[in-house]
Amino acid sequence: MALTLRIWRQAGPEEPGAMTTYRISGISPDMSFLDMLDTLNEQLIAEGDEPVAFDHDCREGICGACGVVINGDAHGPQPTTTCQLHMRHFDDGDTIDVEPWRASAFPVIRDLVVDRGSLDRIIGSGGYITAPTGSAPEAHATAVPKAAADDAFAHAECIGCGACVAACPNGAAMLFTAAKVVHLNVLPQGAPEREGRVLDMVDAMDEEGFGGCTQVGACATACPKGIPFQSIADMNREYLRAVRKGGRG
Repeated sequence: MALTLRIWRQAGPEEPGAMTTYRISGISPDMSFLDMLDTLNEQLIAEGDEPVAFDHDCREGICGACGVVINGDAHGPQPTTTCQLHMRHFDDGDTIDVEPWRASAFPVIRDLVVDRGSLDRIIGSGGYITAPTGSAPEAHATAVPKAAADDAFAHAECIGCGACVAACPNGAAMLFTAAKVVHLNVLPQGAPEREGRVLDMVDAMDEEGFGGCTQVGACATACPKGIPFQSIADMNREYLRAVRKGGRG
């Protein structure tokens, strides 16, 4: 395959950026999108140019490190992570636009790399449970209803890639925050911090400069792990419950 790539290049956070055009050939349909970027970087290095900086780690779709906007879609045209997107979903001769996540809470570090530390700070504000010290508790000491366990597992699948934020026209982090809140709040182990957790995490989300949710639903469509859109309503319900109970215990 031969492709025309228009890639966002930006030398640093304070530097101006622009789309730069590259042409590349010899791309196998079986390559992943990141493999294709590796091939482009090999070409650029051979030509004496600076390679394109992009985030990646496990390349198995489980760490959430990778993520770019491809032709206007977070992670590209398939509901998967960028590292698991294969070039067979494009045609020979295509022009592909590649941009970083676009959100004020995700400042660009360089090229396609953004600082997603804001998501870590949201988790740090309340994404934990009370864990008594001492020997490990008996595995069956705390009964977890099957429905609650299934709900927790479904939300725990969130990998924090940020695609929901990049896809949202408002740059909202509601789906991410909801996944982290609901994951713990539905479990009995999460009960001690239940009210404080949702209040603190929503406050942290707002402080980081994320936009507000207007129920567009693009976040759930872009999520590679299928976090349900209903999660946002569940978190709002938890928030109202916490306010009614008088806030942080």
